[in-house]
Amino acid sequence: MPSSLQLAANDPAMLAAVQRARKLLNRRAMAGAAASAVPIPGLDWLVDAALLSKLIPAISEEFGLAPHQIERLPQRKRESVEKAVGAVGSIVIGKFITRDLVIRMAATVGRRLTVKQATKYIPLAGQALSALIGYAAIRYLGEQHIRDCVQVCQAARLQLPAPTPALIAHQPLADTD
Repeated sequence: MPSSLQLAANDPAMLAAVQRARKLLNRRAMAGAAASAVPIPGLDWLVDAALLSKLIPAISEEFGLAPHQIERLPQRKRESVEKAVGAVGSIVIGKFITRDLVIRMAATVGRRLTVKQATKYIPLAGQALSALIGYAAIRYLGEQHIRDCVQVCQAARLQLPAPTPALIAHQPLADTD
């Protein structure tokens, strides 16, 4: 399966949006990893859910696929986006992120999250492994969402919105992810 960077390679604006979204994803995944290392039962699940409930809408907005952005599209373009979302099979594009949606997303990496819970109680090595698994799970879900966003934008021929100032301020000159 091609990465989001590979999918966006022929479109400089799309490539820049992917890089900004990945930068945001990396920061949030690191925060999730830090919470995963703390041996307090359930803390990592709460932090992961909170991170995903804010991360997914931020990524969607970067691509013009947040619910409020889709509502502002002309009817014909909105229908095109809805068809593309259906074809890609995303459960979160254009939706308000609810607890149920976060749980459905987490179910895709459920085994990893269960192992993460078990390993965190092994001193040092277990906490490090738990942090690594937490980071990987958030990265996987975020990267999958970025890929879905790119595919929907390409299929619907959606023009990307102007970058948000918060993401531009943290954009590196070159991102090699």
